[in-house]
Amino acid sequence: MLATFVIGLREGLEAALIVGIIAAFLRKNNKPLLPMWIGVAVAVALSIAVGLLLEIVEGSLPQSAQEGMETVIGVVAIVFVTGMVLWMATHARFMKKNLESSAQSALGDGTSKALATMAFLAVLKEGFETAVFLLATFQAAGNMAVAASGATLGILAAIGIGIGLYSGGISINLGRFFKGTSVFLILVAAGLVVSALRTAHEAGWLNAGRQRTADLSWLAPGGSVRSALFTGVLGIPSDPRVIEVIGWCAYLVPMALILFWPATHRPGASASIRIKAVAAGVAVVAAGALAIAVPGAALNTPAKATLVGSDQNRTGTASLEGSTLVLSLPRGTQRVALTHGTADHHAGVAATHYTLPAAGAMADLPEKLTLAELVAANGGRVPVGISVQRSPGPYDVAWTRAGRGQVWTAHGLVIDGSAQDLAVAELTGGGLPTSRTVTMPAGTTIGGTTVTDGAWSVGPAYVAGAASAVIELAADSDEAHLWRRVLPAGLLIAAAVLLLLAGRDRRRLRIASATAPAEPTTQRSNVRVP
Repeated sequence: MLATFVIGLREGLEAALIVGIIAAFLRKNNKPLLPMWIGVAVAVALSIAVGLLLEIVEGSLPQSAQEGMETVIGVVAIVFVTGMVLWMATHARFMKKNLESSAQSALGDGTSKALATMAFLAVLKEGFETAVFLLATFQAAGNMAVAASGATLGILAAIGIGIGLYSGGISINLGRFFKGTSVFLILVAAGLVVSALRTAHEAGWLNAGRQRTADLSWLAPGGSVRSALFTGVLGIPSDPRVIEVIGWCAYLVPMALILFWPATHRPGASASIRIKAVAAGVAVVAAGALAIAVPGAALNTPAKATLVGSDQNRTGTASLEGSTLVLSLPRGTQRVALTHGTADHHAGVAATHYTLPAAGAMADLPEKLTLAELVAANGGRVPVGISVQRSPGPYDVAWTRAGRGQVWTAHGLVIDGSAQDLAVAELTGGGLPTSRTVTMPAGTTIGGTTVTDGAWSVGPAYVAGAASAVIELAADSDEAHLWRRVLPAGLLIAAAVLLLLAGRDRRRLRIASATAPAEPTTQRSNVRVP
């Protein structure tokens, strides 16, 4: 409530001051006030409409989009309040004089329409800033009703002060008022930086720098007055993260130095140029150090997946070589080309799903089987449909592999997979009137040769470890991108801005030196006086 009260008071007082000065000027020049009040009313209505429209649009969006819009509104509010505070720091003391000068120019055509337009634009600007700033503060506040009450009271107080100033019943030092409220507003804006960074994470835009820095629950326990101050007013959460602390300090420290550094200790023009140049150099060095020193992301897991059989005992490994699946199984190494993959979400990670070939020829197996070998391969039982008396064998055999399988891959790893490997023998001859098909069970051996690998799957322990490694890789990639790319880029941009400002100040200093009046000098005369 306190934050929104101060925002409403300050923004409302700015608008009230402008309207009051224009109204006093119109009254002094015997001009009607109605056009001005019409402009003010329209501006207030438009400002309220902007706030309501933003709230309605946000409420109609899905959750992640709402968080994204809150981030955008927060950033816009930070820009608005920063510009307002910096502008008022240098213009508050001359505000009345400048407005009266503009009003005098606007009355040059003999009508009050120009002044009504001036009042409309001024109130619209302040109203739009107030709507965005308050909306961002409402979103960061825990109780919107209380926050709205604070804003309403602040605006009403501003209107009352404005009426008092207009009627001459109240005298206020605007410079001190705006400087005092600036302290509070930059703290609120720094809290909005934290809130914007948090909603950016919730929107999925910022996934780095989320490490906890401190537990401040002892400082601001839930439901306490301190919690209302630190969390509700200043926007400081009980569990600040690394990126939030950096953002809070990066905003608050420069703003505090710019606004409140003692005038008697401010550097001169030449020293200011040197400070900007040195700060730019430090930013460049820091950017280079971050880009070089911060390690990149790496996948920390074995490259080969462990395969287990139906009894959960190890049967082999699976790995990827490009787009080829390499299976090391009891029957030997198999290489399967993976094609026509589809995007999928498996084991908690984004993966690509492949279906393994369902059939194929089998080599290195006997082309003939005796009845005894067939019975042994079938688990000691005569296959259904074969008569020992009428079809004693031996039989001609055509072998075919049949089964089904699937694998999931991500970042060059086999994340999960399973397959049922079956050997199908088509028997002819040996007294059989027609061909017979026999499916061999898993682990069948004929003459010391394993006919089929049976069922296999990636071990559960490996699946969990690989999925965890992929998740960690994504988090590490986000961290590396932030510290090796984003922050160095921001530092380089800051360095470029500082150098541009230093160059501008240097040019201004040279122009000022060139146009400064020369000091009078005493010239010697060569004329001798007798």
